[in-house]
Amino acid sequence: MSGSSVPAELVERLKAMVGPKGWIEAADDIAPYLVSQRGEYRGRAPLVVRPVTTAEVAAVVAACAEAGVAIVPQGGNTGLTGAGVPRMDGGEIVLSLSRMNRVREIDPVNDTITVEAGCVLADIQTAAAEAERLFPLSLAAEGNCQIGGNLSTDAGGVQVLRYGTARDLTLGLEVVLPDGRVWNGLRGLRKDSAGYDLKHLFIGAEGTLGVITAAVLKLFPRPRDVQTAFAAVPDPAAAVALLGRARQASGEAVACFELMQRLGIEFVLRHLPGTKDPLDRPYPWYVLVELWGQSPDGALRAPLEALLADALDDGLVLDATVAASAAQAEALWRLREGLPEAQNPEGVRIKHDISVPVSRIAEFIERAEAALTAACPGIRPHAFGHIGDGNVHCNPVQPVGADGRAFRRLAPEINRIVHDIAVELGGSISAEHGIGQLRRDEARRCKPGVELDLMRAVKRALDPQGIMNPGKVI
Repeated sequence: MSGSSVPAELVERLKAMVGPKGWIEAADDIAPYLVSQRGEYRGRAPLVVRPVTTAEVAAVVAACAEAGVAIVPQGGNTGLTGAGVPRMDGGEIVLSLSRMNRVREIDPVNDTITVEAGCVLADIQTAAAEAERLFPLSLAAEGNCQIGGNLSTDAGGVQVLRYGTARDLTLGLEVVLPDGRVWNGLRGLRKDSAGYDLKHLFIGAEGTLGVITAAVLKLFPRPRDVQTAFAAVPDPAAAVALLGRARQASGEAVACFELMQRLGIEFVLRHLPGTKDPLDRPYPWYVLVELWGQSPDGALRAPLEALLADALDDGLVLDATVAASAAQAEALWRLREGLPEAQNPEGVRIKHDISVPVSRIAEFIERAEAALTAACPGIRPHAFGHIGDGNVHCNPVQPVGADGRAFRRLAPEINRIVHDIAVELGGSISAEHGIGQLRRDEARRCKPGVELDLMRAVKRALDPQGIMNPGKVI
């Protein structure tokens, strides 16, 4: 039924439900909602509805369910797997949550903030800061992505090591179910063992089980002491060992621990103006370490310097610098955050978002680089990511001077190489970006049959018509 055209009478009915400011249908205006951020996925839809209340969302979903018309929930459309893009058959309605952007409540005593799904992540961070609190979810798209999408993909980012993923930061949800009913689970409880924890069905489901409309999120004390270091290491194994030492010495003060390869740093220095190499000579690998604490006097600087000095003596660190100011720390972070952007001018990249146990990171990188080089001589393996939580972005770049289109045709073989090694090491083919359309078939290939059966059973139970974001995840 979702493959049929959307009835004109349903379109008019939906327009009436959300009012004149709540829908878009002109071709030029609707176009940005029909293409993924990177342009790999494009779709068609006769209408984008933009409700402003949960009641309006519920009415839209109920009407679509009655008509058997599929719905594609969409947040900031910054996703990297095509999960928020409709299919090309034109038989789906895009449901944008962008107008539902209110902060409903901040409870500093309970350390929670209740927000609507369309709230931009950076705005939530700002609202928390104004209440002298921290909302720690942080990622490159935070100025545009919306919390509903973050929750729907279980977003990670750079502070998962200390605070966890979006799932770990969520206490309660409000969700419109595929039949239009509303489940109000907006409870700010840290302990609740009264039955199934239903919120976890919808976090990471990419809109295939319902529409997240609001959430209760955890807040934390704002750090008053932030110390940032950039260190050269001989290899990923040394980086993992240094992480262990940092956590042993500083415990929960280790907020970020990022791994970078020299190739990526060269991309950044070559293509991003204003960047510079922080060390006197190049090294094969680097880590960016950040410690957070509550002492206002910079008490963490001495232990960070001692950690690096001891590691230097033992050969785990080859050189290092500790930021002496916020501006210097920002410059160091620019090197890490600029990696995805700086890859673009280098040609075609085949991107992966895998996770493995931290203890297997070095083995994964070594095996993946060897297998990729054997499969495609001249390929430029490029690995970086959140080593503290086992998330490696393995983004091999086409050989210098190669035909980009020919290299792109190797994507299935390269995906299989990377994903098979990750799974063999007890990992996942998607750490924080989700499955969407991009990895749907690979998930079917890599996941155990019983796991797929359970996922399909949940989908059938909650969405028997199959109208919620069809063609994504499973």
